[in-house]
Amino acid sequence: MTTLAPGANAPLAQGPLTATIGFTPVAGADLDVSAFLLDANGKVRGDADMCFYGQTIVANGAVQLSQVESGRVVFCLDLDRLDAAVEKVALTATIDENKARFAAFPHLALSVSGGIEAPIPTQGMQETALILGEFYRRQGAWKFRCVAQGFAGGLAPLASHFGVEIAVPTANPPTTPAPAPAPPARINLSKITLDKSRSSISLEKKGDGDFGEIKINLNWNRPTTSGGLFSGLLGRSGGVDLDVGCLFELQDGRKGVIQALGKAFGSFDNAPYIHLMGDDRTGAVRDGEWLRINGKEWRNIRRVLVYAFIYQGVPN
Repeated sequence: MTTLAPGANAPLAQGPLTATIGFTPVAGADLDVSAFLLDANGKVRGDADMCFYGQTIVANGAVQLSQVESGRVVFCLDLDRLDAAVEKVALTATIDENKARFAAFPHLALSVSGGIEAPIPTQGMQETALILGEFYRRQGAWKFRCVAQGFAGGLAPLASHFGVEIAVPTANPPTTPAPAPAPPARINLSKITLDKSRSSISLEKKGDGDFGEIKINLNWNRPTTSGGLFSGLLGRSGGVDLDVGCLFELQDGRKGVIQALGKAFGSFDNAPYIHLMGDDRTGAVRDGEWLRINGKEWRNIRRVLVYAFIYQGVPN
């Protein structure tokens, strides 16, 4: 085991690897973890270079946000498959809406498969956004560095540091007293499609109980804004947020919910064998939201109820 202090680095073995961010959850302070693919200038080239809850697979699968659980986030990386223009992959953590400082987290660490551990010394930290560590090219090989530095201003300065363009809202002009309020305007989502990736599905029970991978897609859109794909992290109340989720019951009696609310993304390979791939909070993600059910484990699943709901953006 190699333990890295901030600023220290270590070589990486060739081939795919995993990076696991472990932390002690803090009530009322959600931790969002992201990966930024950076060029030689340390900047992203566009939205496609950012991997986070709204876009969990980038670079043709070379970087994937594979698991999001309470106190644990896992990225799968195949660095040798990255475009030659990508010089670094930075892993970051931000506290949602700056509701706490990293000093409030008693444990935060990044571990890389192959025996690399990078504990983050959070004691006394006033930052609300951190660069945890980075994978970088050096003389044709990949290495990892523990960074453990960040920004007290949260996600906005972190995003700007990586070249993400942030739309600054313009100030509203002075207004005159409004007349009596009119009835709420009808919400019009340009398109909502909740479908299976096939036009039909067979309910015939297979003899081996293996149904393969069952995928459910919620695809919706509304007029886009100038903030870009990543702007959803910077302002989560700017419009309607439509989500897909499900209730499940396993054969052993365990019950639960899979949805972005509460970051209950589930797991495909382990119980409950249901995984929500991401959270499209703006309607701007072309592929929408995917709910994956592991049909190979169908014998362990009693029932699944799939639903869509509006999380925010309309009156109750």
